Amino acid sequence: MLKFVSSLVFLGAVLATPALADPSGQYAVQGANPGNQSPYKGTVAVERTGETYRVTWVVGGQRYIGTGIGDDSFIAVSYRSGNDTGLALYKAEGPNWSGVWTYANGTRIGTESWSRR
Repeated sequence: MLKFVSSLVFLGAVLATPALADPSGQYAVQGANPGNQSPYKGTVAVERTGETYRVTWVVGGQRYIGTGIGDDSFIAVSYRSGNDTGLALYKAEGPNWSGVWTYANGTRIGTESWSRR
């Protein structure tokens, strides 16, 4: 009986823990730059790396590499490309993600959406 009760307690704990959404995959990306809101398009790949994610954008021939953390409703990513660094925050929208981003020391934000391929 004790084993049965222990199993129920364990199952309850597992079910009560929020499930981590896994944004891993390939996406088409489109967005608007901070300030002038000029549009851009490209791709983004998200790969699980333990408790974090490796996020790689290719936009206009430039590669941006980031590290993300999140759960089933959001992912926050710090990124770098050359001397450019920044921060992005996305919310889940079904299989897709949308959010905002800025460069380090920025005063304006851009927008971006990822559409699963």
